[in-house]
Amino acid sequence: MKVKVSRKASFNAAHRLYRDDWSFEKNQEIFGKCNNPRYHGHNYDLIVSVTGEIDKETGYVMDMKVLKDLIKTHVEDKMDHKNLNEQVEEFRNLNPTAENIAVIIFNSLRPHIKADNALEITLYETPRNFVTFSG
Repeated sequence: MKVKVSRKASFNAAHRLYRDDWSFEKNQEIFGKCNNPRYHGHNYDLIVSVTGEIDKETGYVMDMKVLKDLIKTHVEDKMDHKNLNEQVEEFRNLNPTAENIAVIIFNSLRPHIKADNALEITLYETPRNFVTFSG
């Protein structure tokens, strides 16, 4: 019997969506207000879900305290109140779209989750715009 457990977290971060190899006009056409050279911010809401078998001894799929600590260390400490383009190494050469942020979060957490458990990342950039990545 597989069960999905989830932990919600949040972080605030600034970013700019653009490509160095495009003109300002093309960046503006594709990314609009998100191409602001002075950056813009979001209050991101994050849901990290782990799906697996219930451990017969503990009754857990995963200890939620452990998941909380992993999110703090590998997501919040790395991204909260940061300029993603300038302060988070993974985005030095990667456009920090919600899609790419979700993949980076997944890749940061995946090594710390049991291999036989599925991992899913849902990232809300706004209350109405969100992405989901599960590998």
